[in-house]
Amino acid sequence: MESEAKNLLLILGPTGAGKSNTAIKIAKKFNGEIINCDSMQVYKGFDIGTDKIPFEKRENIPHHLLDIVSPSTQFTAADFAKLALKATESILEKKKLPIITGGTGLYFKVLLDGLFPEGKRDPLVRQRLQKEAQDKGIESLRKKLMEVDPSYCKKIGKNDRIRIIRALEVFTITKKPLSEHFENTISFVKDFNIIIVGLKLERQVLYEKIEDRIDKMFERGIVMEVQNLLGEGVKENSPPFRALGYKHILKLLNKKISLEEAVCLTKKETRHYAKRQMTWFRKMKGIKWFSPDDFSSITEYVKNSIK
Repeated sequence: MESEAKNLLLILGPTGAGKSNTAIKIAKKFNGEIINCDSMQVYKGFDIGTDKIPFEKRENIPHHLLDIVSPSTQFTAADFAKLALKATESILEKKKLPIITGGTGLYFKVLLDGLFPEGKRDPLVRQRLQKEAQDKGIESLRKKLMEVDPSYCKKIGKNDRIRIIRALEVFTITKKPLSEHFENTISFVKDFNIIIVGLKLERQVLYEKIEDRIDKMFERGIVMEVQNLLGEGVKENSPPFRALGYKHILKLLNKKISLEEAVCLTKKETRHYAKRQMTWFRKMKGIKWFSPDDFSSITEYVKNSIK
């Protein structure tokens, strides 16, 4: 007897493109459950700045991988892939459609392309690299990474300290660039029927939505959210405080910038981030792009793609 097809729907796109609402509408139509693929929405207490969908707006659709780790924890792409796979399997057991949605390109990449077997770690190598980053700045390490692994270096953020150090650590130990390790990986979802829906808007429309979202974020009380988190003992160097918006709120509270500057910088940074997301997603294969307003076409595509 032929085994039942394992369908998995991915809904991706830049910040502000309407992924959460589309995912909920699709989940209602196709009896689905949603798995979060946003690297900052996994953190407890970081709600307004990450634009986490409030409980009352989830329309009784179960959401997985939201609010699952404490702010002091470093959550990785490997953690995401393992937990997303576990959630996917449990949703399929209920004969429902798993829908993974978010904007963290690296998480989608790891899920689809796999993760290289975690190479040996060397605390001494890592300490040396961390010291160099401290003494000479992360730019110095980035130049080294560009020499040994330009392919991976171009894919990550210029100041992504954690990934730059990890990539150099792997190269130092294995004498092989990280991008080469990635080539020998196996997908976490190789036996699934993968359907990928991308949401995109005209750049100007997207930027207007982003600016509107950030104005609302400040109106909803992101400054108070940060004050409360600090009051609860969350350290300023916690991973989620690196998320868009939050670092500017910290500067505002430390009296380094004005409220107006915090709003302005958050808008600018979010626009840049949306641009980087689109650059990343354009490199991915198998995405069918839609306007979030064209729900009937999205529905038709999903219906015809499900096995």
